[in-house]
Amino acid sequence: MSRNYRATGINLKGMTMGEHDRLLTILTKEHGLVKAIAPGAKKYRSSMSGRSGMFVINNLMIAPGRSFDRITQAEMLQSFIGLGQNLARLTAAQYLAELTLVQALSNQPQAELFILLTEHLERLQQVSDPIDVLAAMNHGIYHLLAIAGFAPQVHNCCFTQQVLIPDLANSRWQTGFSITGGGLVALSGSIDPTDPKIGYFLNAEETMALQELAQTDLSVNVSSLNIATWLVVERILRAYAQYHFDRPIQSAALIDSCFTL
Repeated sequence: MSRNYRATGINLKGMTMGEHDRLLTILTKEHGLVKAIAPGAKKYRSSMSGRSGMFVINNLMIAPGRSFDRITQAEMLQSFIGLGQNLARLTAAQYLAELTLVQALSNQPQAELFILLTEHLERLQQVSDPIDVLAAMNHGIYHLLAIAGFAPQVHNCCFTQQVLIPDLANSRWQTGFSITGGGLVALSGSIDPTDPKIGYFLNAEETMALQELAQTDLSVNVSSLNIATWLVVERILRAYAQYHFDRPIQSAALIDSCFTL
């Protein structure tokens, strides 16, 4: 780009640049991932200070530069201030932001990814109970995997296509999960439960929780699930995401210390 350009973007990462500036990594609807300097963002009483915060959505005017673009105007449209008021919510938001960053593209419109992320950040901001935060975070993880093109198969066996209906009344009912196979596995018929492709085993509640994530909105069924169930689901999705993105999810390490049984 040789001329100044406009963009609507959400700040997902920031670092100090020099004495007064910050370098922001911004997901924009119109131009995808943009790295731009926010001049004077560290100055006392600078109008750019609040607009350069994490999870702030701005209407931007950006000037192209040799190394990094430069923000010349920023009008704040929305700030997810509630995320920073709760450690669990902030940790979950950072997790979703990292998954967004690993799949976002530069110099290409990313409106669908932008809308999906902001929708799930809004949902996170509206909950406070650790169980609800974990459920909302897992919901966001699943949908970010879906938009990347490799959401796990959760309603049918990924090997046989057998429909999987959790039997909540049977404490011995189980499914498997295969990262390389791409989803849940029916532990019956020709499937060998000792197959090394099956890396996880889920009970009926854990299977139901994973299936719920494929819905647009979480149903009332999830209100009965406990934190242990959602932690199992998170660890499966984490391993699945790390396999497909071929990199560790650094923010996920905070989940282990932030959420306890």
